[in-house]
Amino acid sequence: MVKAQSKGRRWAAYLLSGIVIVFMLMDSISKLFKPASIVESTTSLGFAEHHLLTIGILGLISTVLYAFPRTSILGAILLTGYYGGVVATHIRLDNPLFSHVLFSVYLAIFAWAGLWLRDPRVRKLFSLSK
Repeated sequence: MVKAQSKGRRWAAYLLSGIVIVFMLMDSISKLFKPASIVESTTSLGFAEHHLLTIGILGLISTVLYAFPRTSILGAILLTGYYGGVVATHIRLDNPLFSHVLFSVYLAIFAWAGLWLRDPRVRKLFSLSK
């Protein structure tokens, strides 16, 4: 028997997941259109301009998978890997810890927390009790 989800839990899940989805859609789509500011900021991280398309597509695919309930766990796993690359890039450049290096960790926490709140399979997987 599945218990009904409270409105508060559902809205918190939508808010956390929505923040991740909106941010990642904006980031990925901007990489596909290559405005000068995005090209400049990405090249300052050590990537060539021709890498933008690949990075944008990987981010977009991961985000779309995360957005749909049927594939959300796979999307969260792929986003976590994507965010790991972001962390590694910022550590390599000695960027500030809390604003740059950990920003993608914050997004990963939001993604998994949103998923935990909306998916009983994830709650069961990450249960603190037996």
